[in-house]
Amino acid sequence: MAPRSPECEDTGLVLLDLDHALPAAQASDRIAHQGFVVLTPGALADLAGHRLADLAALAPYWDDLPLDGYLRDRGRYRSRRHGCATFDLREGVLRPVPHRAHWQSTAYNALHGGLERWFEPLAAGMASAAVWVDLLGGLGRCFAAVRPPAGGRWFIEAHPFRIDTRDGVGRPTPEGAHRDGVDFVAVIIVRRHAISGGETRVFEAAGPRGVRFTLEAPWTAVLLDDTRMIHESTPIQSSGDEPGFRDTLVLTFRAGGFQAPPGA
Repeated sequence: MAPRSPECEDTGLVLLDLDHALPAAQASDRIAHQGFVVLTPGALADLAGHRLADLAALAPYWDDLPLDGYLRDRGRYRSRRHGCATFDLREGVLRPVPHRAHWQSTAYNALHGGLERWFEPLAAGMASAAVWVDLLGGLGRCFAAVRPPAGGRWFIEAHPFRIDTRDGVGRPTPEGAHRDGVDFVAVIIVRRHAISGGETRVFEAAGPRGVRFTLEAPWTAVLLDDTRMIHESTPIQSSGDEPGFRDTLVLTFRAGGFQAPPGA
């Protein structure tokens, strides 16, 4: 694992020192070595080939996310949209695909698996922004350097989330520690407002080691090899008198096609 402080007595997880996060040029090697890497906002911007201000210009799109009506715990704490695209590594082209349902098997999501969940599509301005296109392309090339996708194409799903504390507690991962059933995952913090909690935890899927850290600075990212690592985020609560929220962007990269119900 990367440089870290002594193990935490309360969780048994190692507290990761984000001050030692790597530059973008070393991200693929670190993922190959330990299964994940944390990128600073500047490193993520470098990966996209843009200024950090260009990424920050996407943040207002999180103010227009419809409520998630599929939560089986009947919560009202999650709002989201969903979009899909493919990235052809040989041509270096990102192509949007017709809007489709998000689907996971129960093997990867015991709480919400087996459902075709139709969320509202990404805002058109967001999906066509140059920084958005280049961010997905940069991540696609980074992940391909770890493990190239068969056929030279990534199937990408994008999930902008807002988790809020209007009803007390917000749960970023109500399904608990999980894998997503893809090849690679990027979890990017966009904004934190008036909250405590929301600690990210990353575990080896086939080993004893795990780390914990909090993504705080906007556009800090953790990139994960989903075949090797399990991840979760702890609940959030308001840190003051007003409701707070945590905005994130989750991007998944899968070889061979999108996840779909058997026979679809």
